[in-house]
Amino acid sequence: MEERPETELISIPATPRASTPEILTPSGQRSPRGQAPPGTAKSWTPTSFISPRFLSPIGTPMKRVLVNMKGYLEEVGHLTKLNPQDAWLPITESRNGNAHYAAFHNLNAGVGFQALVLPVAFSFLGWSWGIISLIIAYIWQLYTLWILVQLHEAVPGKRYNRYVELAQAAFGERLGVWLALFPTVYLSAGTATALILVGGETMKLFFQIVCGPLCSSNPLTTVEWYLVFTSLCIVLSQLPNLNSIAGLSLVGAVTAITYSTMVWTLSVSQQRPPSLSYEPLSLPTLTASVFSLLNALGIVAFAFRGHNLVLEIQATMPSTFKKPAHVPMWRGAKVAYVFIAMCLFPVSIGGYWAYGNLMPSGGILNALFAFHSHDISRGLLAMPFLLVVFNCLSSFQIYSMPVFDSFEAGYTSRTNRPCSIWVRSGFRVFYGFISLLIGVALPFLSSLAGLLGGLTLPVTFAYPCFMWVLIKKPIKYSFNWYLNWVLGWLGVAFSLAFSIGGIWSMVNNGLKLKFFKPS
Repeated sequence: MEERPETELISIPATPRASTPEILTPSGQRSPRGQAPPGTAKSWTPTSFISPRFLSPIGTPMKRVLVNMKGYLEEVGHLTKLNPQDAWLPITESRNGNAHYAAFHNLNAGVGFQALVLPVAFSFLGWSWGIISLIIAYIWQLYTLWILVQLHEAVPGKRYNRYVELAQAAFGERLGVWLALFPTVYLSAGTATALILVGGETMKLFFQIVCGPLCSSNPLTTVEWYLVFTSLCIVLSQLPNLNSIAGLSLVGAVTAITYSTMVWTLSVSQQRPPSLSYEPLSLPTLTASVFSLLNALGIVAFAFRGHNLVLEIQATMPSTFKKPAHVPMWRGAKVAYVFIAMCLFPVSIGGYWAYGNLMPSGGILNALFAFHSHDISRGLLAMPFLLVVFNCLSSFQIYSMPVFDSFEAGYTSRTNRPCSIWVRSGFRVFYGFISLLIGVALPFLSSLAGLLGGLTLPVTFAYPCFMWVLIKKPIKYSFNWYLNWVLGWLGVAFSLAFSIGGIWSMVNNGLKLKFFKPS
């Protein structure tokens, strides 16, 4: 019988992806092991000889043993390098997430109060530039979202569980921290502050709408409503980790979709104000007009927030050689961003159509209350306000989780032990009231949105493009190489311009940005 060549007896597998074997932590959550891989990944693995051709002449019992051994060796031979400290931290303590959790978290992070102020940007940009800028921003951020999902396990044997970790891998240890730490922390803390402002003001208006003339002669002040809302946020923040707030993210996602639909539907169904105009707002000087346009573009950029949480959300999922984490993550993200588009575009277009350049600085919800509070039943008018409160409570949790993670990482690195319940609770109470103090000191809404959009724009639009070039190293001067470099530097330029516009708008108009009070 003719002998077969030796090359046919060996199956050379493709370079494996990183895997994440798991163990049970003392808290009962599933968490990755902390072992390092035995060596650098090579083209040959211990399972190379266990090929279908090798197994064909072997009996069924022995075949089952070898197949099971192959699966075990694949898992053990491709361990992911992970910090054992991750088992103690809120983001990586639990790794039982899935595509549904990814959809809930992304939708909760991607839709919120920033959608309500998008028509304010249209009042300065007009129809054409408003729609064009919104479409470009949506496509751009969807591309950078895909980049971040792919880079989570870009290096075999390593998972980048946090945005700062990926920035360090791309830009270097020190430069990565300088570039990514400030905007990501600022985005989390700034969003938490803005949520306290919106949540407290909305609770006040909801109470006044529902109570009506029966309200007491001494109602709570705005600052007291901020305190009530912050206290509720602190109570909910005692949930231990990112996976444990999946239910809250579901509530936030459902309420965001519902109130976004209700607000633009109610606005469009009512008669438009007689003095409405669609001409972009003009300011007395050219400088003021330019800065207002930049602030409006910053509001559009801030509408697509949430990229600072992409890697953190993906870190809550198990990842193996056969089932890498990027598959369920991208599946959930695609579903989430379809719903995000269904919320942001109708609110922007419908709100501007209904109110034009009469749109108040507080956004479409305030316009609905100001122009149609006597045309809509009290119960129907109060419903969107209540849903906004629920959504703000849910969004506060997911945006605060990276800050909680940073606090606990500092504690565990110094003490070499996990945070106790009291220490964890103390960190979260401290953060909640610090956010409250900042919110009381800076009671700005749309101007703060423009400034946040400018300062944090690189996190969403610029850094992912640079990271892709530096880590994936596409062919020099190829289309992919040019695309990412151009998008990255455009993002940096827009960030500087929008930040200047946001600062100018906050300084000149900040004290005027008040919510409407019921008559």
